Amino acid sequence: MTGEPVVFVVDDDEAMRNSLKWLIESTGMPVRTYGSADEFLANYYPGRAGCLLLDVRMPGMSGLELQGHLARHSIRLPVIIITGHGDVGMAVRAMKSGAVDFIEKPFDDEALLNSIRNALAFDERQRALQTQRAEIAARLAELTPREHEVMDMVTEGRSNKEIAIGLGVTAKTVEAHRARVMDKMRAGSLAELVRMALIASGEVDG
Repeated sequence: MTGEPVVFVVDDDEAMRNSLKWLIESTGMPVRTYGSADEFLANYYPGRAGCLLLDVRMPGMSGLELQGHLARHSIRLPVIIITGHGDVGMAVRAMKSGAVDFIEKPFDDEALLNSIRNALAFDERQRALQTQRAEIAARLAELTPREHEVMDMVTEGRSNKEIAIGLGVTAKTVEAHRARVMDKMRAGSLAELVRMALIASGEVDG
């Protein structure tokens, strides 16, 4: 269970943490605040829905180091970097490493809230895509090796006749395999089957 999305705030400045908590909670969004990256890691469990509002400069593990730690552990929580004017270069590096946005201090409240809403929407889309990929993977696991071959050829655009020649079987046999593939993959059309193949391969995002 990922639970209700939460905005996680990690900043060593207590006044800033409290200010951000008040602002975000005023919109009805749940907030958890932490004074350091280590404190956040000690309390966050992977899979929790939400986004991370992260100060780039902190004692101990920096914001960029925390971002790298999450990436190495395949924790895809969307990250918004909070940066001072002198840290824009660091913020740009954070963006290149996967952060969804960076906000400069002093920031406009509405701009920050919009960034948070966008990050939460992004997180929701990514989680939905992960669920979809898992469902497709489970269906693919039900296919026999020959059905996999037929599906690959079908989704490459080959005709039944071309598949039959390639596999050294009759067109009727290909039709039977193709029908079982459509049934096991729960695909209502060839276009739907192609889309499933693309999602499974990571070529499209849902």
